[in-house]
Amino acid sequence: MIKKLIASFVLLNGLAFAQQKASFSLQEAVEYSIKNSPNYSNAELDQKSAVFRKKEITGLGLPQINGSIDFKDYLEIPTSLFPMSAFNPMAPADAYMAVKFGLQYSATAGFSASQLIFSTDYIFGLKVSKEFLNLSRINVQRTKTELVAQVSKAYYGVLVGKERLKLLDINIVRLDKTLTDLKAYNKQGFVEQIDVERLEVANNNLVTEKEKVAQLIKTGEYLLKFQMGYKIYDEISLTDSLNVTDDLKQELGITNIDISKRNDYQLVESQKRLSETDVQRLKWGYLPTLAAYGSYQLNTQRSTTNIFETDKTNAMKQWYPIGLIGITLNLNIFDGMQRHYKIQQAKITLEKNTNTLRNIEMASQMESTISAIIFNNSLKTLESNKRNMALAKHIYEVAQKKYDQGVGNNLEILNAQTSVRESEVNYYNAVYEALISKIDYLKATGNLVK
Repeated sequence: MIKKLIASFVLLNGLAFAQQKASFSLQEAVEYSIKNSPNYSNAELDQKSAVFRKKEITGLGLPQINGSIDFKDYLEIPTSLFPMSAFNPMAPADAYMAVKFGLQYSATAGFSASQLIFSTDYIFGLKVSKEFLNLSRINVQRTKTELVAQVSKAYYGVLVGKERLKLLDINIVRLDKTLTDLKAYNKQGFVEQIDVERLEVANNNLVTEKEKVAQLIKTGEYLLKFQMGYKIYDEISLTDSLNVTDDLKQELGITNIDISKRNDYQLVESQKRLSETDVQRLKWGYLPTLAAYGSYQLNTQRSTTNIFETDKTNAMKQWYPIGLIGITLNLNIFDGMQRHYKIQQAKITLEKNTNTLRNIEMASQMESTISAIIFNNSLKTLESNKRNMALAKHIYEVAQKKYDQGVGNNLEILNAQTSVRESEVNYYNAVYEALISKIDYLKATGNLVK
């Protein structure tokens, strides 16, 4: 029974661990990051906020209706002054009498409505809100592009690290076998102790390098999980492998780049349109604003607080209607030249946006060209390092055979093994550089995210 309980416990722990560990291809990692990245989520929330902002501004042009109820208790009834001559023709002309008019309690209930008929601020406010919504959409796409680039680079970094780790394991196994044989020869007196120690140093260096690469892989996984919005301490497994043939096949062109696909270019273009709209808004601001309004109220005055009691035969217990309609025309006659100077400032902002567009266009050409050159150079370097790696492995195999046949020496094996390790490091550095430069090229040309 105890054995069964222990087995069940181990099984449950294994299942729990398996549930926490998730597997991701590069595409799945990108899709997961889009769903879980806080930065991308904030960009989408900004877009939703822009939608509601547009609706809010649209609501300014709809009828505005308000209702109100007002109750007053005059602790002191207002006093009015009347000339005495109004009641007594014989009274002096400068004689006045104080009279309190009204009752202690007063109540008013009613509603009012207004409708904006013409306003340039409202017209251009709608244009601005529409462009602001477009701006938020571009920002979502830009955030997505940045996220895809970051996740892809982190993913490739882990893959390259794992490939290096595999090769280090192979090299350690090879060197361990040679070291074991050398120790046996040393015991038999065929080789010196210093030869054994040389290989032990080389072996220790490989083990240390393996530990460093393993830590780099772990660090890379932490970075990948952070970019994905994945829990840092949950296990993760990468299902893709480095496919150099597919990912790095042909050189990239550096001409006919469509800058309009870049998100940063689209953002500045949108900001430029906002500046143009702002200039027009300020120019049109000299036109008048026209609005209509109306209100309807009921008023009553009482000597007691029974304001809801009605009696048609009693003038004090009735509600009296008050209604009005009107129209307001506001004219901007002279504002001390404030609007004129605001227009000049808006024009300067528009000119700066135009310059920024030109700067982004030149920077985009430079970035895409440089990334293409780096990628094309890395392809040549990659091919060269691939041949070097094959040659280094062949040299090592020949040195090993010569040593096994008694015509070689351990220094030759040691040098060959060092060359193999260096060629492998150079090869995978070139692989990673090519992958990163390709991502940078696609990002620079606006083709990373479709």
